[in-house]
Amino acid sequence: MDCRKWIDRYSTDCKLKYNSSITQNNYISCIRKFTNNFNEYREPKEIPTQKIKEYLLTFKTINTRKHNLSAIKSFYRLSVGMPNKIDKIEYPHSEKKLPSVLSVEEVQKMFNVCENLKHKVILALLYSCGLRVSELLNLKWKDLDRSRMVINILNGKGGKDRQAMLTDFLIPLLEKYWREFKTEEFILSGQFTNKYSSGSVGKVIKQLGVKAGINKRVWTHQMRHNSFTHMVESGVDINIIKKLAGHKNVETTMIYTHISHNIISNVVSPLSKINLVV
Repeated sequence: MDCRKWIDRYSTDCKLKYNSSITQNNYISCIRKFTNNFNEYREPKEIPTQKIKEYLLTFKTINTRKHNLSAIKSFYRLSVGMPNKIDKIEYPHSEKKLPSVLSVEEVQKMFNVCENLKHKVILALLYSCGLRVSELLNLKWKDLDRSRMVINILNGKGGKDRQAMLTDFLIPLLEKYWREFKTEEFILSGQFTNKYSSGSVGKVIKQLGVKAGINKRVWTHQMRHNSFTHMVESGVDINIIKKLAGHKNVETTMIYTHISHNIISNVVSPLSKINLVV
């Protein structure tokens, strides 16, 4: 199989179909692995469906398998011209794991040990309004509307725009950061480019977790979970959190009520009505 030809064709089709560059890159990466795995076949249409099923089973997690199936279906529909090729392969049910979150006290510890001004801005922006890392990296100074105290998040997940609150507590920190770094377009800029990288953000968050002595896995997207969980615990209406998070359905947002320790710890156990002799 001429893998290069099919990757080039699919890359073009992806850019025409999907607005998000992240989706494009992820799907193209999946199809690159897929075509390389089946390069003994002359054309993608010759790959047996059973072989595709066996290939998908090589991915250990349900979510990775589901993501690769989405990419392969997209490939056959957009580039191969066989939209029904693997219609009989069903999507697996997503794993229903609750995300791990930090307590407010643990997040405070991360701020306490953060001495680097840029790193503190990264942590504050992620946590204050639940930004995704891609949204953080694409955030520009012009997106901060101080007259209305909102952050305009443009072209977020799914190509959607939304707004988040620009809290008063952020303003002095951002002003101090700008005076020191004077970044021009993007709020965060790298050492040699005008944009910071997601890998650099990941290292910052992980190192702050270690430095703060947190005995849990700490990662970038967890800050988004922390933000919305703590909003739930502070009594913010779930429909407002839904808008801040950019979720389609409130059912997605409801996960933050399931991991809120305040809600769970305040439930009265039926054991309270029992005279328990110890």
